Amino acid sequence: MAKGGLLGKLLHVELKEGVEDFSTYPFSIPAVRSFDERSHTYQGFVLRIEGEGAGPAGSLIVALGEGAQAKHGFRPGDLVSGEGEPVADGRREIADLYKVAKLKRTPATQSTTAPPPWLTAPPALTVYRDRGHRRLDTATFRRKCANCMWGCEMPVEMIIDQWNPTHVRWRRETFCYGPKSCRLYRAGPARKVPGRKGMTWVEEDWIDEQNTSHREQDE
Repeated sequence: MAKGGLLGKLLHVELKEGVEDFSTYPFSIPAVRSFDERSHTYQGFVLRIEGEGAGPAGSLIVALGEGAQAKHGFRPGDLVSGEGEPVADGRREIADLYKVAKLKRTPATQSTTAPPPWLTAPPALTVYRDRGHRRLDTATFRRKCANCMWGCEMPVEMIIDQWNPTHVRWRRETFCYGPKSCRLYRAGPARKVPGRKGMTWVEEDWIDEQNTSHREQDE
């Protein structure tokens, strides 16, 4: 597979998350729903880069392992270069490139802007797992949270019929791991998950409240 180059200004270091039910799937499928069944796995990070190779959305998204992020300490504003391979199936990945090599970082000046958004290097994956998330309105993510370390976007594979797991649909969802008091946060409409025989399950607000009930408003 041909290598793709990357060179540009880092806009965002973002959690690469998976949602998983009772089934198993390869690393390249970061999210799965089966009606009201889900659990979470945490696979690494993605870099959103403005510069060479940027797609229609104006940025290039690169998958990055936890070890690589720990080694380089990427944060918004850095200049980044390297080479990666195009992902095989864009439905299964947020990223445009993965298996990145020859990574180089030129550090940016530390941001002095008060949050939100939070523009520092992200914490370890265990921190995200412990915090739990809330759904985040997609438009709000695009306009205000796409460069925040607590924002997350993922592709979702929805198993429509658990008795026929080949019957699937795909979409993308956005989430927030940030403080519950964040003034930029908007939940957006409740998410609906299609099921067999035309059934629909609605993911109501109490689920997010339960996921983050262990945190205070400013945590």
